[in-house]
Amino acid sequence: MTTDIDRTRRVELLAGLDAEPLVALADRCLGRVDPVIVQEPEVGMVMLPVREPVAHERFYLGEVLVTRAEVELDGHRGWSMRLGDDRAATLAAAICDAVVESGGPEAADVVELCRWSAEAAAAAERAEWAELASTEVTFEELD
Repeated sequence: MTTDIDRTRRVELLAGLDAEPLVALADRCLGRVDPVIVQEPEVGMVMLPVREPVAHERFYLGEVLVTRAEVELDGHRGWSMRLGDDRAATLAAAICDAVVESGGPEAADVVELCRWSAEAAAAAERAEWAELASTEVTFEELD
């Protein structure tokens, strides 16, 4: 299935969604076919890389708790890694990824949920910048 959201972005958006709508959508997808669990949801730690904003140098800020899972659905793999230890939401995200990869009938619903998530995040960022704009300091140059 071709969408305007590539897989990397889709997995990122699924990883950031609230658990409730994600699990509900995965449950709807499971009414059609059972996934093969390739990697059970597993909790672990990963290093968090960040980029320093002035010199743009990368460094590791520390470790963060994540859960990862992988499933196969209709011969297509789905994968997820989410912050925290919510195994159900991580498995749901992997199922949703596999649904889109397989071109299943619920793929459009998954893409729409991702699109909604991206728009909500963009709106929140715009609101934050609008709030910060009032604190901007303008300097005048003296001759």
